[in-house]
Amino acid sequence: MSKWCLYILKCNDSSYYTGITNDLEKRVADHQNGKGAKYTRGRGPLILVYTENHPDRSSATKKEIFIKKLSRSQKKALINNQN
Repeated sequence: MSKWCLYILKCNDSSYYTGITNDLEKRVADHQNGKGAKYTRGRGPLILVYTENHPDRSSATKKEIFIKKLSRSQKKALINNQN
């Protein structure tokens, strides 16, 4: 059974990018090298500020959709509550 990870990156312009992956290190490196999502290209350096493990892709995707609907202040609170 593969493990999926939901993650939030803080971009250099202080915006947040939310995504999911089953290989966090590789995905973050892809974003840093301009090979990740189009949104993160040119917004580096990027900082990984939040992670959350999920047992499957479906649950990670559902949480990703939920987080993407949050306001910036709600995302900030979520990130701060993890730490």
